[in-house]
Amino acid sequence: MVKSCWKPSIEGDSRGCLDGLLWYKDMGQHVYGDFSMAVVQANSLLEDQSQLESGLLSSSSSGPYGTFIGVYDGHGGPEASSFINNNLFCNFKSFVSENQEMSTNVLRKAFLATEDKFLSLVRKQWLVKPQMASVGSCCLTGVICNGLLYIANAGDSRVVLGRSVRGAKEVIAMQLSTEHNASFDAVRDELRSLHPDDPQIVVMKHKVWRVKGLIQISRSIGDAYLKKAEFNKEPLLPKFRLHEPFRKPILSAEPSLLVHKLHPDDQFLIFASDGLWEHLSNQQAVRIVQTNPRN
Repeated sequence: MVKSCWKPSIEGDSRGCLDGLLWYKDMGQHVYGDFSMAVVQANSLLEDQSQLESGLLSSSSSGPYGTFIGVYDGHGGPEASSFINNNLFCNFKSFVSENQEMSTNVLRKAFLATEDKFLSLVRKQWLVKPQMASVGSCCLTGVICNGLLYIANAGDSRVVLGRSVRGAKEVIAMQLSTEHNASFDAVRDELRSLHPDDPQIVVMKHKVWRVKGLIQISRSIGDAYLKKAEFNKEPLLPKFRLHEPFRKPILSAEPSLLVHKLHPDDQFLIFASDGLWEHLSNQQAVRIVQTNPRN
């Protein structure tokens, strides 16, 4: 079993900084092979979490074995990503036990249950901590089980597969996840179709497309102020409050889902937030992993 790999505990450096990284683990073992992890702190407050759990995927003593990977890219504060890190995998294991099998529907149920619990927490703290309504997190998960890779994603983190091609030296990059960022035409089209009576559902602001002029992503866990009208009012800060009321959620926690059958030529997977993909193309990232010595 892999224990607490997401925690920014520092090996060999009491200052918590190794080669510019907040925390890293060069090599560890999971059920199906090796893994490495790294955390880079971009802001004064770390708003992101990452997680790797390997072993029994069910809350019962019997059930499938596999590896669960999670990348939680928080915004507005650390509360949502920390909540996901503490609850999503537990919810997932409960649904695996309930369904007695692994499936994309299990992942979907885990996302929505985690969302409901976080919104309940926002509601409980509304009068004493209203800023919780503006905290959210992208959520990317992957599960490797019985020769299949299950992916669920809400937000703009990304998973990329490195696959070897016979007769070619270079490993090719294959993007497996679907992203939900208003910079993509398809995402803007989806938002407009869901909100046909709102001409301001996506707005270009500071040369960037934003949902309601506020946020780039269209799906997340949290961000209650754009999902429940009860949170889009005082005492929430004015910069988050919309001028007009809304009757249905603007953002969604519904993940996009995919199942990929693992092939002998599939070499490795890269799970990362947009903080990596803003600087590296899929192929550049795959090349780094391919050329990095395993010893």
